Amino acid sequence: MYVVLVIAVLAIILLAKTAKVVPQQAAYVVESLGRYSRTLSAGFHILVPFVERIAYKHNLKEEAIDIPEQVCITKDNVQVGVDGVLYLQVLDAAKASYGITNYRFAIIQLAQTTLRSEIGKIDLDRTFEARGTINANVVSELDHASASWGVKVLRYEIKNITPPKDVLHAMEKQMRAEREKRAVVLTSEGERDAKINQAEGEKQRVIKESEAKRQQQINEAQGQAEAILAVATATAEGLRRVGDALSGRGGIEAMQLRVAEEYVKQFGKLADEASSTLIVPATLSDLSSMIAMATSVVKQQSAKG
Repeated sequence: MYVVLVIAVLAIILLAKTAKVVPQQAAYVVESLGRYSRTLSAGFHILVPFVERIAYKHNLKEEAIDIPEQVCITKDNVQVGVDGVLYLQVLDAAKASYGITNYRFAIIQLAQTTLRSEIGKIDLDRTFEARGTINANVVSELDHASASWGVKVLRYEIKNITPPKDVLHAMEKQMRAEREKRAVVLTSEGERDAKINQAEGEKQRVIKESEAKRQQQINEAQGQAEAILAVATATAEGLRRVGDALSGRGGIEAMQLRVAEEYVKQFGKLADEASSTLIVPATLSDLSSMIAMATSVVKQQSAKG
């Protein structure tokens, strides 16, 4: 009974050492008598008992490694604390096992030294705006170095850049001064634009008023011209009709009668009742001749009637 129990335990132990199930996105490195034999991918595998063993287990998923904060010196000799996060992935399990003792530790150290070198190339003011360039340079250096380790460096991101407190105070003062400067500039630009708009509005008003006056003068001139033209037309029409009447039968006699009547009428107004002055013609023969002519015309008209 004890023998059966011992055999069962040995069988279980043997099965545990020989039968291996590799999960998805994992790789197991197998050694045979201390030497590299093969790499097991995802699935069920049988090992040779007491000869083969699982030496290394690697996760093939993308990993995020935190890079501790370190002090870096910028080009203008300012100390800043910089930390970041690194993303990598194991592509070759055998190289990751035998290419280096601890690839994670090596990549962290290499990332820190590369970051210090990149920060030392630029001034403090540019460290904040040049994050993308710094990240790309770190990834390029790390990927080149880790190629022989079977590891692919995918991304590197700077999390925080922490300058000293006195530098932070100076930067805050500078930013405050820049904001005040921008506020003054914007205020002056606003006042300038307002004055420009006001002047432009005044200019347009003057232009509109001058155009209105010009149009008014044009309209008045056109009205006066039309009135003069109407008077001239009416006068011409009257003269034409008088001419037609004079050229007709009895026209000359009618004109003479009208002139004689008007002469007599106006001569009667020469004596002003309010004045003691009386104006008479120089020769009374002119008056008698006009009266005689008017009387003759009247008689001729009566005879014709």
